[in-house]
Amino acid sequence: MTFPSWSLTRPLLMAILEDRLSDQFVAQLVWERLGYRPSSAVDGLWRAGPQTPSDWGEAFPEAPQVIAVRPASVRLTRSIPKPYKQLLKEQLHFTGYRIGELYPRRTRRATVVNWLLASLALEGKPLLEEGALPPLLEAPADPVQGHPGDPPVG
Repeated sequence: MTFPSWSLTRPLLMAILEDRLSDQFVAQLVWERLGYRPSSAVDGLWRAGPQTPSDWGEAFPEAPQVIAVRPASVRLTRSIPKPYKQLLKEQLHFTGYRIGELYPRRTRRATVVNWLLASLALEGKPLLEEGALPPLLEAPADPVQGHPGDPPVG
């Protein structure tokens, strides 16, 4: 498997914000950029690899569900360098969710997108305007629960 598996494009990031991709898929985008790799066992777990920053690998030897697990989401937020905290607004013109749309899953998705944008900026790479997309899902009927198979948000 080649990493990262998906190029970061405007349509992909917008699909995350629009809740059209599973939480697991979104987490995997972060994991592979943090150096986590699938376990050689058939357990489906991702584990910290040699490229995983030591603070992440020590706190989360197994890749954390960055949307479902609050401490992982907080760490992701704190790891965005200050100059890049507004990239979501600046590059995607995302003004946030409306009051009735504010759920932990959604705000954590916004955090992931901002972190992904910051990772591109730190690498000196541009946000691509187009590229391959995985099959998109319908937005979940219950945004608190998410898509079938999404881990419960804590």
